[in-house]
Amino acid sequence: MKIRFKVLMLLTLLFAALGIALLLVQQRILLPSFADLERRAAIKDMDRVAYTLQRELDLLSVTARDWGNWADTYAFMHNHSAGYVTANLGDNAITSLRVNVLAFIAPDGHYVWAIGRDLQSPKRIDIDLLAGGALPERSFLRAMVSAGQKVSGLLRTDHGAMLAVLSPVLDGMERGPQRGMVLLGRLLTDMELSRIGEQAQVRLELAPRPQAGSTGNRSLEGVFEHDTVTEVTRVFNAVDGSPALTLRIEVPRAISQRGHQAVGYAAVFLGLAGVTVLLLMIALLNHSVLGPLSRMTQHVVALGRSDNLTARLELRRTDELGILAREFDRMVEHLAAARRQLVDSSFKSGVAENASGVLHNLGNAMTPLGIGIETLQEKLREAPTADIHLVLAELERARPDEERQSELGAYLRLTSRELADTVTGAQADLDAIARNAHSIQSVLAEQITHSRSELVYETILLPDLIEQSAALVPPDSRHRLSIDLDASLRQVGSVRVPRTTLQQVFQNLILNAAEAVRDADREHGRLRIEAHVLGEPGGERLQLTFADDGVGILSNDLPRIFERGFSTKSTATNAGIGLHWSANAVAALGGKISATSPGPLGGAVIHIILPLPPAVDSHLTQAA
Repeated sequence: MKIRFKVLMLLTLLFAALGIALLLVQQRILLPSFADLERRAAIKDMDRVAYTLQRELDLLSVTARDWGNWADTYAFMHNHSAGYVTANLGDNAITSLRVNVLAFIAPDGHYVWAIGRDLQSPKRIDIDLLAGGALPERSFLRAMVSAGQKVSGLLRTDHGAMLAVLSPVLDGMERGPQRGMVLLGRLLTDMELSRIGEQAQVRLELAPRPQAGSTGNRSLEGVFEHDTVTEVTRVFNAVDGSPALTLRIEVPRAISQRGHQAVGYAAVFLGLAGVTVLLLMIALLNHSVLGPLSRMTQHVVALGRSDNLTARLELRRTDELGILAREFDRMVEHLAAARRQLVDSSFKSGVAENASGVLHNLGNAMTPLGIGIETLQEKLREAPTADIHLVLAELERARPDEERQSELGAYLRLTSRELADTVTGAQADLDAIARNAHSIQSVLAEQITHSRSELVYETILLPDLIEQSAALVPPDSRHRLSIDLDASLRQVGSVRVPRTTLQQVFQNLILNAAEAVRDADREHGRLRIEAHVLGEPGGERLQLTFADDGVGILSNDLPRIFERGFSTKSTATNAGIGLHWSANAVAALGGKISATSPGPLGGAVIHIILPLPPAVDSHLTQAA
């Protein structure tokens, strides 16, 4: 997929994600906030209703206190004077009080005088609270009347809930003893609720009446949202704590409607703005970045497919793309010059490079050869040959006595056994020297073969080839490694390869792994070798991996480790041509070599892929 389409797709996805985020913000935050604001406003409206009810109770309490703390009332509760009734409790007086119930209650709960009537007319009404001429026997009001305790709140009656206040009858100076209570009550009729709703500026109505004795007095209470209105219901309890009435108000959902309109307008505006910004961004990116980048890509592709290094971008820009274009043109100029120099010097450097590779491989073989010779010389110097000559000379000069002869014989046997061990060890060292000498001969023979004919392929088992290669590594380096041969090496079976060339390549890789372990400041490390045969349309290919746990390779050095002369080691101990020669050797075989590493102290993995020639019916030469 081209980068132009990727950028367009990413921008589209970005703006789509922003649109979805905006929609989520609207649905999860903005609109719910409007609804929450609406619910809070509706609850405040109901709070105003409660405040209005309390204010009505407060006004009734003031009136009841005035009637109770009046000397004439105090005297009436004692003498039950008819003149007091005639003068003060007429229809006009009760109408001015705007109460449905007016009663004077003796301390024992009996009514001295009581009346129940309609607010709008002198019509009497029967209220269960006034029935029987006294408070009900089980009424909680009896105890309050007896104690002279003030009461203000709601009472349940057979005509519905009633605002009621009880105030003690005192002597006019707010002194006692109290002679009973004055009861004022106002029924909460539909007309009265309408008046209270007007004061609270809401539409107030009575909800279904709670059942008497119900403990779940909150079952009808709450805020309920409908399509056009928000309904708030609240239960108001009587003085005794039982539910007295449930009031309901309905508040139009004007806030949510305005909020939906505002959010809708904002969404349309933001959507149009987002599309406009997207189109402008696409146009600007196409003009400033994507167009020039596409031109540069086409130029690079055309340059890679052709052999013409004279073409130039000549992109006249001052930004990063312009700098990149000019640097690329300069790189192409350097590449053209390097190619001319390479053509001129390739012939001269070929001979020197081949000689360097031969010398490096001979050096690798000569090192263990010299060490083996020194070891052999040391063993021979330590052999007890002089002692044996002395014993033999003593035996030849004179015949010693039997005891001395026995001692000399025992000593001669011990030194002979030690000499035999030395000879045996020397034989092993000579075998190692012979193998290294044979390796040197093979290297020289391989070079002669390269100069005169094609490579010689031999059929060999990979574990044997690796073992032969490891034997050529100097002992001090070889002892640093434990070489783990994966089971896949055996599973591959025998393969036809240029044995001598691969032996030198493997030797270089094993030596480099040992040096990597040494550079990691470790005494011992591991090298794991695996092999697989890849079946491909062009023929089978052998894949080899050499994985060590040494010092690793820096990411900046990975592309250069196979370059000639490049090395991270001291130039005093390394010429930097081992991996370079190995890469050239693998390439000459038609294969590929590469390296991977996770970084410092993470080890390294060398990958080799070699083509396998088809099997031929000929005598198979077993690799020595």
